[in-house]
Amino acid sequence: MIAVEDITVERGGVRVLSEVSLTVEEGEFLALVGPNGAGKSTLLNTVGGILSPAAGRVVAAGREIETLSARETARLVASVPQETSFGFDFTVREVVEMGRTPYRARLRRRPDPDGRDQIDRALARTETDELADRSVTTLSGGEKQRVLLARALAQDAPYLLLDEPTASLDINHQVRTLGLVADLDETVVAAIHDLNLAARFCDRIALLADGKLRAVGPPEDVLTAERLERAFGTSVTVGEHPVTGTPVVTAFRQQGQEI
Repeated sequence: MIAVEDITVERGGVRVLSEVSLTVEEGEFLALVGPNGAGKSTLLNTVGGILSPAAGRVVAAGREIETLSARETARLVASVPQETSFGFDFTVREVVEMGRTPYRARLRRRPDPDGRDQIDRALARTETDELADRSVTTLSGGEKQRVLLARALAQDAPYLLLDEPTASLDINHQVRTLGLVADLDETVVAAIHDLNLAARFCDRIALLADGKLRAVGPPEDVLTAERLERAFGTSVTVGEHPVTGTPVVTAFRQQGQEI
């Protein structure tokens, strides 16, 4: 379980998150949603040990993240950033192999007996094994996203953090990527900007606004018109998808409403 306990995070003297508490159960897929600047990425980076809270703490598998070394954290939490560029002409397998870094020494070679199996398994789970020998520079956006996910899975960490995993992807790759994530055994926390995709694929949703946690629970409980209008500052209607039965959110601008 991941437990976020009353964390407050400040960046450049500005409070970004204020007294946020939530738990993520083992094997759960939790979506972080909210307007731009709500603190979604900041919360992910704090859970991942990249940022330190000014107050409160994050506990994963019974261990306080801030007390762990970078290597210990990487063996516990794997992250997929929103944007990643490759400065060299790596093959897909080489990129995925980077996920094994926490298990290898920096200055001397340390045996990694599980490495090959973990890499092969990560490639297979993300359906990128057929791309293994291709250069990452030749891949589409959706293929690159699955390769980054494979790299994270190769870390063999029980917790997976995703920052906008469907950003800039077409609808086919959005559905394919989130469907793949939803089928994982790992505990997943993802910042997702598309409310309808979050409702369709995630077990629970945490709604952030103005640096505070406004609601957390099943999609149908959190994605209400009243809550969303307060969080996003716009008018919305919430219906039900005719096939999946999940909430469908439609935002609209009322006549005379400022842009």
